[in-house]
Amino acid sequence: MKATLATLSALAIATTLSFAQDKPAGPPKGGPEGKRPPPEEVFKKLDTNGDGKLSLEEFQASPRGKHAGAKAEEIFKKMDTDSSGDVSLEEFKAAHREHKGGAHAGKGKGHGPGNGGPPPPPAAPAN
Repeated sequence: MKATLATLSALAIATTLSFAQDKPAGPPKGGPEGKRPPPEEVFKKLDTNGDGKLSLEEFQASPRGKHAGAKAEEIFKKMDTDSSGDVSLEEFKAAHREHKGGAHAGKGKGHGPGNGGPPPPPAAPAN
């Protein structure tokens, strides 16, 4: 009887531990359910000197700036709407909103009506 009880106890503990390992530790990186973190949080990380604005150098060191390569300065100038040479949090948030809901909104979803792309060309007339 003691052997059966010990075996059942060991199985119960092993089952509990296996379920505990399957449970995710927390939300995925980037926020809950894989969503992007808020722009304020991203801005704070990019503003490495903590002065409340992004310099061109800070932007170029960011993942997006590195990915853009030679176009990083052009992207930075578009974000710097007041041409101050720095990007404020408000300018950064505006660029984030534009990027999220603007030209890139349909990216990766195909083309055509309802997918964010241009409508298909008209069919050629039959001869």
